[in-house]
Amino acid sequence: MTEAEAAAELARLAAEIARHDAAYHQRDAPEISDAEYDALVRRNRELEALFPALIREDSPSQRVGAGAVEGFSAFSHGVPMLSLDNAFSPEDFVEFCARIRRFLALPEDEPMAIVGEPKIDGLSVNLLYENGRFTRGGTRGDGAVGEDITANLRTLSDLPLRLKAPFPARIEIRGEVFMTRADFLAYRAAQEAALAERERRRDAGEKLGPAVSVPVNPRNAAAGSLRQLDAAITAQRPLKLFAYAMGEASEPPAETHHGWLETLRGWGFSVNPLSSVFNAAEAAEFQARMASERPALAYEIDGVVYKLDRLDWQARLGFVGRAPRWAIAWKFPAEQATTTLLRIDIQVGRTGALTPRAVMEPVMVGGVSVAHATLHNEDEIARKDVRPGDRVVLQRAGDVIPQIVSVVDADRPGRRGAAFVFPSLCPACGSHAVRVGDDVVRRCTGGLICPAQTVERLKHFCSRRALDIEGMGDERLALMHERGWVVSPADLFRLGARRAELSALEGWGETSVTKLLAAVEARRQPALERFIFALGIRRIGEANAKLLARHYGDVAQWRERMRAARIIGSEAREELGSIQGIGPTIAEELVDFFAEPKNLAALDDLLAEVTPDNAQVIEGGPFAGKTLVFTGSLSTMTRDEAQARAEQLGAKTSKSVSKKTDFVVVGEDAGSKAAKATELGVRVLSEAEFRELAGM
Repeated sequence: MTEAEAAAELARLAAEIARHDAAYHQRDAPEISDAEYDALVRRNRELEALFPALIREDSPSQRVGAGAVEGFSAFSHGVPMLSLDNAFSPEDFVEFCARIRRFLALPEDEPMAIVGEPKIDGLSVNLLYENGRFTRGGTRGDGAVGEDITANLRTLSDLPLRLKAPFPARIEIRGEVFMTRADFLAYRAAQEAALAERERRRDAGEKLGPAVSVPVNPRNAAAGSLRQLDAAITAQRPLKLFAYAMGEASEPPAETHHGWLETLRGWGFSVNPLSSVFNAAEAAEFQARMASERPALAYEIDGVVYKLDRLDWQARLGFVGRAPRWAIAWKFPAEQATTTLLRIDIQVGRTGALTPRAVMEPVMVGGVSVAHATLHNEDEIARKDVRPGDRVVLQRAGDVIPQIVSVVDADRPGRRGAAFVFPSLCPACGSHAVRVGDDVVRRCTGGLICPAQTVERLKHFCSRRALDIEGMGDERLALMHERGWVVSPADLFRLGARRAELSALEGWGETSVTKLLAAVEARRQPALERFIFALGIRRIGEANAKLLARHYGDVAQWRERMRAARIIGSEAREELGSIQGIGPTIAEELVDFFAEPKNLAALDDLLAEVTPDNAQVIEGGPFAGKTLVFTGSLSTMTRDEAQARAEQLGAKTSKSVSKKTDFVVVGEDAGSKAAKATELGVRVLSEAEFRELAGM
């Protein structure tokens, strides 16, 4: 796969996963199964491993869940509630253990205890205890902020309102709220009966009463029950709670994870009795046992979570992107189903990529109705010879979500349908759609005249991970673009002049227009990293936008340095290339963006309407806002661990030494970087001096 192909695939995955995050976390109405979602995340992870320079923070490797929904106040987590990377095979788990050893520089004969916990399919919650009393609780949300559902959580019989002494003055306890299979079936039967009665009342012209929903699986039932605005309704639902993790704590209550689970039991929490501690080499045996016992369990599980037992090692490992380095979810094998392919639609993305999507007869897979699947590109369609009318096998896990594995009886006599012909014209604007070089992605050449690309770029600009303009949905943007009111991002901030025209639109009204315009006005001072990401520069995801914002500090400085970086060999170009995480391909995309006069004109037009906030820098400490370069071999930690610690303390890490470098940390066999630091008068730190300044 080329970089262009990978970038297009990562962009598609980012948009697809964001949509499913909102469906799952905000609306409790997933459109795909958990295994299918996990497969998307796995595909994203594999591509990022192959092309680390293309990592985007709007991919699942850099974010969690979705933001809080209306109706609940915000609940901020003291320590982020992040997600987990996945394993699907023994080889994946072995590599997980190897990464831990490499990061911590552990010898192969160093024992490594692991705790295995069945992965409950429910809703994650965070419970805050102060002086032993339960005070507040919330959902995971986007990992930093969730919904405050304290009143609903108080109704759970498994949740202790007071901890048994001794306990820390303040501690966050994480757990999973779920329904057992038996409770779910009984609850679903009751809801179906209530729905039938409501339909009878409707047909009889009687008063209907409250709306009734029938959940499709236990996870939906648990999530919907916890998100009731009336806690009395939650109290009627058969919900259970297993506690398993720790967030912020004023003092450590244990030294190991299995010790932490015992502490939870002592405080009165239910802890999964199948959780076990063992040597890492025994994980495959435990995984096989859980897979065999899975059908007989009282609750749904979709895998096993494995955590490094020593909490001090967990603290050293920390997190990368959205996931801890010390834990992984080993998922059970894929499930399959058979259905009929009705047609193949072509979608046009904001970069002009034409992506085929299979539309199928809905089929239940793991309790979720699946009607769509990606087909990647025209080569994939030709390789599998997928045709409308075929019976196809869907797989719930693998490279994509969901994936068409094969055609059933493709060589049968009288097979319906001709081979699918991929369009050579853009379905949105009629421009030629071409493949350049060895690129497997066919792209529309319409550029600025293609409405699909323009609208998709506007959608990206307004999306939750970008400027997050509430109420500016896809249909509204498409309508305003069609009428010529919003052609560029800056036009969004001039909509106030069209209040009368907006209010006259069918279904809008003065109130909705007022709320929309207020939401736009509230985004005139976006965070710099969000602003950079919102521009939609190819290969600039949230992670890279954050790197750029932290490095350059303010939008004027960033704009000026990007313009100067057009000259190969210039100081600005070398500075851009030295930013840890910004590779040559990403640097080229940035330079190309700023070399285009139309992009500069659009950017300046936008900056006339908005004023991005300067990047936040961690205050205090010797490394806050400083640039560090690490060179040579460190003896007490790996370079990855040292760089991660420096960045936690607000530092920027660079790959090369320049006059803008503040510190060079020197290990054994340091080489030319140490010499250049001396030549430039940059302060050189030994490993011991770095550890002391870093509070290690």
